[in-house]
Amino acid sequence: RGPLGALTAGIGGFAAGLMLSGTAGAMWLFVLGRAVQGLGGGLVIVALYVVVGRAYPERLQPSIMAAFAASWVVPSVVGPLVSGAVTEQLGWRWVFVGIPVLVVLPLGLALPQIRRRASGPVATEGAAAQASSAVGRRRIRLAFGISLGAGLLQYAAQDLRWWSLVPAVVGAGLLVPAVLGLLPRGTYRAVRGLPSVVLLRGVAAGSFVAAESFVPLMLVTQRGLAPTLAGFSLAAGGGTWALGSWLQARARVEPYRERLMTVGMVLVAAAITTLPGALIHSVPVWTVAVAWAFGCFGMGLVISSTSVLLLQLSAPEQAGTNSAALQMSDGLSNALLLAGGGAAFAALGGGTVAHTTSTTASGAGSHPAAFVAVFLPMAGVALVGAWVTTRLRATTT
Repeated sequence: RGPLGALTAGIGGFAAGLMLSGTAGAMWLFVLGRAVQGLGGGLVIVALYVVVGRAYPERLQPSIMAAFAASWVVPSVVGPLVSGAVTEQLGWRWVFVGIPVLVVLPLGLALPQIRRRASGPVATEGAAAQASSAVGRRRIRLAFGISLGAGLLQYAAQDLRWWSLVPAVVGAGLLVPAVLGLLPRGTYRAVRGLPSVVLLRGVAAGSFVAAESFVPLMLVTQRGLAPTLAGFSLAAGGGTWALGSWLQARARVEPYRERLMTVGMVLVAAAITTLPGALIHSVPVWTVAVAWAFGCFGMGLVISSTSVLLLQLSAPEQAGTNSAALQMSDGLSNALLLAGGGAAFAALGGGTVAHTTSTTASGAGSHPAAFVAVFLPMAGVALVGAWVTTRLRATTT
């Protein structure tokens, strides 16, 4: 039916979820609001990819993806400062209920252009349209299976006692067949072309996010930094991520896109590999900021490029389905690798580390092996991603 309906519903759901969380009087309502917000966000990002594929010629698509990256980077840098100030001055609820107001103006400006340039379904025959509708309903059921399965696995990873095997087994039983039914065939075999593009997105995002999630905790508990300073140590990465996205959008580098993506994944792997060095107190803390800036530059090269390649390799009628697969690979890998990293962290004493603060850090809360057990496997996953970058085209040249 075209991207307009999904985009409108997604923005509406995103705003409704924020309002529900901001006005919630109970935790279950707050969680429900966050779930609705996430559903709306998923609709928006997939619809936007379809809009880019329809409304812009192929030569401009890398630049649009770079602009997307910039639009994510600025809020990631400014957002924590603004939300902190709003929370202190007005209360945490205003962080949620204030955002929908900011959506109204850009929505009003964008929708008329989207309606004019990218709305309407792709032309299909009657039988094909009916088959597509049936496939769509099946994909919705599988998506629910993935969500429930991933949630159960994350829950199991938080508690390593024997009865956690029950939700783990049930979660895996739901997750595996649903993933195989939703992602392009051959994704986890790194089949050349679109399957490898989808796989790379998950490998890159999952390894990066799982490692980054433990960096502030390491700096606070192992090196004694204040939480604010630990967070700022990663802030420079926003700028280098945008720089990498800008570089991949240059027309002169298009023939070398896959090589740039290989370089990007190697930089991500190298950045993660250097993180355990900060556990040695003679190593300056600023090395983390420098290493992570290079890692974010690599992510800027890779993430925007996967979106560009996906649109290049997708027929118009498959752009929405394939964009959804790309986002699913991203989100699912984030959840699973973060859960796996958290389980390894907890198994090696990370539970006591998590309760340590910058003012109470002591030998009792020092478990460097717990952090190493997270960082080194994620570096290995990123190196696998470097290999996957050699399989992004259906045919070699």
